[in-house]
Formats: sequence, C-alpha cells, structure tokens
Amino acid sequence: MKTAVTELLKTEYPIIQGSMAWIADATLAAAVSNAGGLGLIAGGSAPADAIRTEIQKARTLTDKPFGLNIMLMSPNADDLAQLVLDEKVKIVTTGAGSPGVYMEHWKDAGVTVIPVVASVALASRMERLGADAVICEGCEAGGHIGDLTTMCFVPQVADAVKIPVIAAGGIADGRGIAAAFMLGASGVQCGTVFLTAEECGIHEIYKQRVLDAKDTGTAVTGRSGGHPVRCLKTPSTRKMLAMEKENQPLEVMEEFLVGSLRKAVKDGNLEEGSFMCGQIAGMLNSRKTCREIITDMFTQAEGLLHG
Repeated sequence: MKTAVTELLKTEYPIIQGSMAWIADATLAAAVSNAGGLGLIAGGSAPADAIRTEIQKARTLTDKPFGLNIMLMSPNADDLAQLVLDEKVKIVTTGAGSPGVYMEHWKDAGVTVIPVVASVALASRMERLGADAVICEGCEAGGHIGDLTTMCFVPQVADAVKIPVIAAGGIADGRGIAAAFMLGASGVQCGTVFLTAEECGIHEIYKQRVLDAKDTGTAVTGRSGGHPVRCLKTPSTRKMLAMEKENQPLEVMEEFLVGSLRKAVKDGNLEEGSFMCGQIAGMLNSRKTCREIITDMFTQAEGLLHG
C-alpha cells in the first residue's frame, strides 16, 4: 500500500509502531521494520547511553528504516535530541510539547520529524515549524491521552494542514485503517496491537491481561492532576481512581506512581504497576508475530478500500 506516508518513511506499509516507554525497544522496533512498517525506539526518561545502545542494537537486527521517539517533557530530552544527530537517526517522533528548539538542527541533518499533536492548532503550528507529518492521537489510545476522539480529531486536522496526517488511537485491524484513510489520514500509528506481538518483551501477565481484556477493560486515571492516562483495569488502577475520588494530594498520587510502568512491564505487578493499554484491547485475542499483525491488517484494509 503506497501513500504519502510510505513515500516519506520509505516503508512498505504506512504504519508506525507506537512509542511505548519501557516496551518499544530495539527488538520490537526491528521486528516491525522488518515486517514493512516503521519501528520506533522509545526514549522515555532513559539515559542517552542506554538509548544509544538500543539504536545500535536495532541496526544489527534490521537494515530497514526505524526511528526514535522523544518525550519532550522528559529530563533527558536535550540529550536524546543530540543523540539523534550523533547516531544519525533519520526519523524522530515527538510527544508532550513542541520540538521547535531542536527543529533547525534536525532539519539541517536531514531528519524527518513527526510530532504527536493533541489539537488542530498544534498541528498547524507544527506544520509552520517544518514538521514532515503529524500524528493525531485520539483518546481511545493507551497511555497519556488528550480529549478528542480519533473519529472527530483526524478529519479536522486533515482539513487544516497540507502535510501527511497519521491517525492513532483505537486502530488494531484493517477496518480501523480503512476508516482512518476515509477520515483523511494517509497512515496509522498503532501501539496496543503490538503488545500482543511475539516479539514484544512485556511480562507474561501484562500480555495475557491485554488478550483477556473486554471492551470496557480500560480506565483513565490522572484527570484530577491534568495528565490523564489510559490503562487496563487492575488493582493498581482502582487504587488510583479511589485516591482521586478522595482528593488525595497530588504528591501522594505521584509517589504511588513512581516506577509503576516498569513494575507493569518487567514485573507484571498488578498491585502497583501501570498497564497502559488502549480501548481496542477488547478486539485482541491471539498472539501473532509483527509480520502477521501488519500483513493481516493491511490485507483486510486493501480489501475494504479497493474491493
């Protein structure tokens, strides 16, 4: 399937793997890239040297394009921005802010820059800054979310910008891809579906919880503090929601969440871990390789779009 996104990324399929902290490592990114998509390594808040190691490892696992995601609110953002130049990373996605301060140096180095946006205004601003595309992430997605749904958000951004639009949030099969294209997107970003991939190294408890999830199996915490996060419903999630209902001090809730993502990904700790996951989990009920996931999705999408 050739679109403006495949032309931009030099990939076989117009799909980007979501940048899930502690999850999106070299192994998963390379598997997605080898399957024809764009794999991403998540910078998260890891030290630059640790991410450098992942970048170098990915290059031993694939000769296909892959990228790096930088969360701009993280304390390591400056270091990772420089790492992009030092390691000659060719594709960068960004979240939680504007990459404007890094844009000139990245563009001079030929880096393709694709910010995640949460509003039409931000999408337009990113286009003016020189972004090559934007990722419009609806609140159906797992992890940190905005207010708008994918269905409402994508067409408004598609009408407002001329650069390619990539839809994210609530997409896990060919129907989701076809719908995104009809809304004006020319590519998709998917995270939750890759949690079930054979190459995804999350704890077995985490993976099985995703596979067992129902349509109402996620909840959003953090609204009271202004940073909503969608996770699977677990004892940890219920505790967070109870703390918010009781108007517990923000510092108390933040203390509870320290290391919670690692506890989910590495330990499968249901009492203390944050099992980030999108609403689409209810559709996922089997384990597949990244190649099987991508091939199945786009075979279905092609049939729907071109009959």
